[in-house]
Amino acid sequence: MPPAEPSGAPPNVAPTGLHPRLATFYLFYFGAIGVFVPFFSFYLQQQGFSAVAIGQLMAIPMAMRVLAPGLWGWAADTTGRRDLTLRIGVSLAAAGALWLAGASGYVAMAFALAAFALPWSGLLPQFEATTLSHLGTRPHRYGLIRLWGSVGFIVAVTLGGFAFEGARLAAVPVVLLLLVVGTAVAVWRVPAAPPAPTTTTAPGGLGAALRRPWVIALLLVCLLQQAAFGPYYVFFTIYLDELGYGTGVTGLLWAWGVAAEIVMFIYTPRLIERFGYRPLLLFALGVSVLRWLLTAWAATSLPLLVFAQTLHMAAFGLFHAVVVLLFHRAFAGRLQGRGQALYSAVGFGIGGALGSLGSGYAWSVVGAAGAWSGAALLAAVAMVVAWRGLAHADVADAAPASVTGQDEGRQPMRGRQ
Repeated sequence: MPPAEPSGAPPNVAPTGLHPRLATFYLFYFGAIGVFVPFFSFYLQQQGFSAVAIGQLMAIPMAMRVLAPGLWGWAADTTGRRDLTLRIGVSLAAAGALWLAGASGYVAMAFALAAFALPWSGLLPQFEATTLSHLGTRPHRYGLIRLWGSVGFIVAVTLGGFAFEGARLAAVPVVLLLLVVGTAVAVWRVPAAPPAPTTTTAPGGLGAALRRPWVIALLLVCLLQQAAFGPYYVFFTIYLDELGYGTGVTGLLWAWGVAAEIVMFIYTPRLIERFGYRPLLLFALGVSVLRWLLTAWAATSLPLLVFAQTLHMAAFGLFHAVVVLLFHRAFAGRLQGRGQALYSAVGFGIGGALGSLGSGYAWSVVGAAGAWSGAALLAAVAMVVAWRGLAHADVADAAPASVTGQDEGRQPMRGRQ
């Protein structure tokens, strides 16, 4: 096993030279997402699938996020070899992407999507845990590495918007395969993270961590927020096509949202230090409500649509950065892998699958505006849950100071009320 720290490095602090390798994973991983999420449902439509069938097929990768993160998280935490777990998983994902590139017909497409998504969906939570372990006592710097995922998404969705026009849309699965292979290479280049000190594991284990009311509320918030993203992930490209926007403009709109997200990742550490977790979470959810209402009722106006996409900086970027750090605090030590897996399973898995399925049926029954309005309602409910469920939560008690962002003499960050 390669050493986790070079000689002379400060204890539990990632060497500077490792950051580019961590960033490369996010670059390729989210580059693949930048092809899959905006264009694969459009690809399915061009293959003749109905809105309901598209919703069902696109729910499969989301459903895999229910099973896969827990499975891979258990394997990584039980064996103590998260590096090996990641390498096996990404190799299987590449094989699944190869199958997906040759699949046709509903049944074959469903099985290929499952074969790809089962290992793929387990990668990110384990790599998040690896990144945070390498960052050691500086987890608030996570956003500066994670922003390279946003860069990868922007490049992929922008180029894809101009490349996947007309008959060239058939190249979507092939480009996806190439990016998955790039992700595999990146995973194999990252060394094992330093082991988490056993003293940082939350007392009582996983069960005790899950019994805290604020953790349960946070899980429900994640489920509702990701369900609200269902119409966006499945139908946004199709929606813009129906409104007369070309794929080039569509790609730029996807990219603009993620570019705004990058700005938020850069400033999130100081925002957390100044305002705390709960106010930022409530702000992100409130912005989500506004964003989906604008998308529902003002998308024919390009300036308003651009503004709605700009709100992605808070609706996704701020929300995700805050939640990742909260889960890092709630599930300390050897629970980190399972904690990040739980976020992925409940939020992106259950929430994403319900959002994908629901948006498919809503699109057919109440139309586009109804589907987006439903997304706004879900975000509003999530905001109420966060307001009440985190009202008395002292999130700083979820883990000791050594893993909660104490850095160079600063006190651990606490959620302001």
